[in-house]
Amino acid sequence: MYSKIKFSLHTKFMFIVLFVFLCYSSVWAQGQPDLAGRWEGTINLPGTALGVGIDLSKKADGTWQGDVDIPMQNAKDLPLINISISGATVSFAIQNVPGNPTFKGAVAADGNSIAGDFTQGGQTFPFTLKRKSAAELEAKSEQQKAMLQQLRAFVDSTMKSWKVPGLAMAIVKDGEVIFSEGFGWRNIEAKLPVTPNTLFAIGSCSKAFTAACVGILADDGKVEWDKPVRDYLPTFKLHDDFATARMSPRDLVTHRSGLPRHDLMWYGSSFTRKEMFDRLQYLEPSKDFRTTYQYQNLMFMTAGYLVEQVAGGTWEDFVRNRIFSPLGMAQSNFSVVESQKAADFAMPYREEKDQIKLMPFRDISAIGPAGSINSTVSDMAKWVMLNLNKGKAGEAQVISEAMLTQMHTPYMSISEPIRFLETSHASYGLGWVITQYRGHKRVAHGGNIDGFSALVSLLPQDNIGMVVLTNRNGNPLPNITSLYATDLLLQMSPVDWNARVKADVAKAREAEKQKSNDESAARKLGTKPSHALAEYAGEYEHPGYGIIAVKFDGKNLKARFNSFTMPLEHWHYDVFRAAVEEDPDEKFMITFYTNDKGDLDRLEVQLEPAVKAIVFTRKPSAEMSDPKFLAQFVGEYDLTGQTVRVAIKGTNALTVTVPGQPTYELEPYKETEFKLKGLTGYSLKFALGKNQSAMTAIFVQPNGNFTATRKSR
Repeated sequence: MYSKIKFSLHTKFMFIVLFVFLCYSSVWAQGQPDLAGRWEGTINLPGTALGVGIDLSKKADGTWQGDVDIPMQNAKDLPLINISISGATVSFAIQNVPGNPTFKGAVAADGNSIAGDFTQGGQTFPFTLKRKSAAELEAKSEQQKAMLQQLRAFVDSTMKSWKVPGLAMAIVKDGEVIFSEGFGWRNIEAKLPVTPNTLFAIGSCSKAFTAACVGILADDGKVEWDKPVRDYLPTFKLHDDFATARMSPRDLVTHRSGLPRHDLMWYGSSFTRKEMFDRLQYLEPSKDFRTTYQYQNLMFMTAGYLVEQVAGGTWEDFVRNRIFSPLGMAQSNFSVVESQKAADFAMPYREEKDQIKLMPFRDISAIGPAGSINSTVSDMAKWVMLNLNKGKAGEAQVISEAMLTQMHTPYMSISEPIRFLETSHASYGLGWVITQYRGHKRVAHGGNIDGFSALVSLLPQDNIGMVVLTNRNGNPLPNITSLYATDLLLQMSPVDWNARVKADVAKAREAEKQKSNDESAARKLGTKPSHALAEYAGEYEHPGYGIIAVKFDGKNLKARFNSFTMPLEHWHYDVFRAAVEEDPDEKFMITFYTNDKGDLDRLEVQLEPAVKAIVFTRKPSAEMSDPKFLAQFVGEYDLTGQTVRVAIKGTNALTVTVPGQPTYELEPYKETEFKLKGLTGYSLKFALGKNQSAMTAIFVQPNGNFTATRKSR
């Protein structure tokens, strides 16, 4: 890890140092100085003060032992060797570190500080160290205890303010978990408390794991970040041909595909991961490729699918074997179905009409690489430490330091204005959002899925990281709590983020009310549907989004899309408002359209706001592809002296042959009417004659209708 380290006066240094101290003091001329205790100080590199901490103690046999911490390099408890104290001369080194760096200095007369020169690679830099007194160490410990107690009080009060049932939080600082606690209830009804081992859905915090999987494959030499995805997935296809050809693994995990969210294509659907991958080509982009940041779950799903195809096995297996296992994340899993088998898991809740109500778990395994991981703060603290420790878990290099650096590096600007002085413009790295917070680099990612909200945040330059997990749908508390804890840890006056977010939420609710009022004002009262309600019933299909099924119960219409049931309220003309039963706040306007035959043949609904409404085309009845149904039309028909032949092609399609013309395949349209494939405006409709015995075939054409009578069999 350290073999490639070089030093320069014009760069910041990333290194582990070898210490040699020479301390001079006439006070100790006749004896050995007592250097036992905690020493802290800095090496003054160009533009950087590199903090160090050293613990020294004397063993029973009179020899010395110790270790060193270098927080900025995420190095902790590195063992010291060759410790020698003779008179006022002191020397020691860090075990197994190349470069022969040395410290030479003098101990002050009071024996509590050391100053001198640090030399390595032919360059010299000043250093200072000061011994911490027992009182100072105790004061520091008490200060941390007070800070954490202040944090507990804040969490308790803000949880009540936001009506969050349960919360778990862990904080990592300088390689140690200094805080790991649960608050409130994981199960309100059973009065079960949250613990550090309570399982929560982490939602989109899963994205960093997927990006890390691609990074590990890149470390293995099996994937290159900037090669086309089609090199690994030959059937990859998007609506935009240029994006199809140029999309790279890096593009997949940086939200620059040109596609808006299109979340309702997968949310609540029964599509498999492969089926979603195959349907990407039917989703309309809203921006040009690589021009605009647009959050996109399906691209992360594709990144996970790529991992599967390159590595073999499932994405879940890869995460489990290459990340969870070496980190010891034994409690974590990939499905809320699995979570509910555990002894300690959180129930999902949402706010409805100012009341907190239990909501169903939603299994999102198919879109898993974008957000299906479930974990505990105990486990997630290990993930945080990996990200702060240059990709290492103990002595195991899970992901290379260079690859982890890429993950934490901006690649796509998030084009949003700066709203607050404490924050900077944000960018997206590989599975992480990267900002500056009050002058400190912050790497973070949130997660929201039915009944759960989460946040993982890192301050890499300060060697601080934290994770907050909650069990209330779409609440902002994880970010509010993380920022409050950040202010405390950085010893800055806390910003009142709680008040700011409260104000934003109030504005958003007012805007939503105004939108509803505007829709009501635009409603045309006194209008009626153009058809009888029963005629609107049927299945309507989009090649990407799937099927919307509309049913008529004799009185009202009700639609079913994915796992959602939506009673349809007539709004005006052929527009109906669909209210989602599973989420009363979610409503859609569905518009039905009539073709030139006078039939309702399609509907459209604004399922993705960034593109035009999604059009679903009416499907013919499944019966029209049933071989038994089709068999009744097979035979020869007399058309003004010509013999027309109707036959079955394969097992579930009809053809018609007219003398002097090619054979046409018939496409199901409605009831017993079939379109002639490739001919617009032409169809063939079968019907029984007046005596209910003679079958007729009516050719419907732009220039008129022509009837052929079936010959006797």
